[in-house]
This record gives sequence, C-alpha cells and structure tokens, in this order.
Amino acid sequence: MVGRPLDLDAVWAFILIADHGSFTRAAEAMQTTQAAISLKLKRLEDRLGCRLVERTPRHVQLSARGLAFLEHARSLRVVHDRALTALSGARQRLTIGISEHVAGPELPALIARMNAQDPRLLMEIRIGSSGDLLQSYDRRELDAAIVRLHAGRDDGEMIAEERFGWFAAPHWQYRSDEPLPVATLAEPCGVRVMAGQSLDAAGIAWTEIFVGGGVAAVAAAVTAGLGVAALSPRMLPLGAVDVGDRLGLPPLPRLPILIHSRQPEGRPRDALATLSAAFRSAVRG
Repeated sequence: MVGRPLDLDAVWAFILIADHGSFTRAAEAMQTTQAAISLKLKRLEDRLGCRLVERTPRHVQLSARGLAFLEHARSLRVVHDRALTALSGARQRLTIGISEHVAGPELPALIARMNAQDPRLLMEIRIGSSGDLLQSYDRRELDAAIVRLHAGRDDGEMIAEERFGWFAAPHWQYRSDEPLPVATLAEPCGVRVMAGQSLDAAGIAWTEIFVGGGVAAVAAAVTAGLGVAALSPRMLPLGAVDVGDRLGLPPLPRLPILIHSRQPEGRPRDALATLSAAFRSAVRG
C-alpha cells in the first residue's frame, strides 16, 4: 500500500531549499515565511520517514536521502505543472535580459532547466550590456534583468558574487618594458572599469590592445595571444591560464550578480526563481 499522497507544496518547498541553499530565499520564492517553509519540510520528512536537509549554523545542504529524492521531486513538479497546463492553449511570456558578462556557457542548460519546469512558458532572452538592459527594464520592455552591479542602482536582489582573474594564452609573453596589453569589452562595461581602476591603483601602465563587442570576442583575443583580460573562470577560452600572480597584477574584487524583477505571479515567478538558483549554482562552480 502506497499510503497518502505527498503534499505538493511541501515538495516544491524542498526543491527551492535545494536550489537556493537557503530557507530564507526559498520562503521569498514562495512568498511565505521561513517558519512556513520549515513546517512544509518537516511535513515532507515525516511523510517520507527520513531527513532530507541537514542544517548547520553556516550552511544548508541535502542529506544523502535528500539528494536521492531531489530528482524524483523535480519530476513530480514537472508532471504536475504539465497536467495543470495541458488543457490551456494560452502561453505566458517571460522576457529576460541577461548581461553579456553573466550569461556563460551554462546558459543552454539553464534554459533547458526552465523549459523542463514549464514547457508552456514562452521565454524571450536578450543578451546585452548591463546598462542597456537596465534601460530596457526601466522602459518595461523586460520582465527581469540579470546584470552586474550598476552604479547608481540599489533596487536589485543579489544572486551571487563572482570572482575574476587575469587570464592570457599559455604561450603569451609579457614585455615588461611596455604597457600591459589588455583586451576588454567596449564601453559601457563594469568589468572594463574594474580592470582599469585596479591597474591604475597598483601603478601599472597598461593599454587597450583589443576591444570586443562581446565576451566571446575578448576570449578569442586572449586565445590569439594579444594580451591579458579580466575574466571570470566561467568565461575562460580553452587553455587560458591565470597570469595574475606571475606578472604581479593586482587581485580583482568579486562582482555581484543581481536580478531586477517586478515579481511576476505564477509560472513566470517560479521560472525566475529557478533561473536565479541555477545562476547561483553556476557561479559557485
């Protein structure tokens, strides 16, 4: 005998805890309280007869049984959502802008994850600079924007902080009697500004050797051996190496990734929560 069915809200709370690594963020995604999330999880654990989540003062992580149950929980959620939308011909649209320096090689997998969660959600994703995307968001052309921290803005929610380093091709040799050749993105770009300010503060002479219209172009310049570039490890071209310590270059600060959203309801809200959690996991590596 199988027994009574699982509480789907409790299953969804468990998935959000796993994705966000936080009871607080799971509560925000469900628009409820942390106490309510804890109660839902306890109800699910009691029903399954095992502990799914281990909590420490600093971390929230899944137990071995929680990891084993997570895949089944996701499958249950997908089947449930498909059943709800099977008879509805209408598609909800979600338009998201993602910064060029944030959208990494994981983007196809993240889109697939959102689609698996809600196949009937029509997604439109635009890639651009943080500044341009925020202007589009302010004009209400975007439902959400995932960008780097932008000067003068304090209305975003931080998803993660990403580290950066100085990278070059393994065969590239620096001539110490010349300014450091740097490959950058075109203005406006927060990473470009950060790199320049860090070098100036360290008293290191530098010059732009290449200006790219996208991260892929900058990565190509690095691979070609034109110079160094400030990149996050997620964005590295094949074979690039960190040359910061060897050249005595200044350490680069971590840069926040933020989501600006008007808190849509229903399926779009759930999709954004999934995307935010997926980016957080990708940045953590």
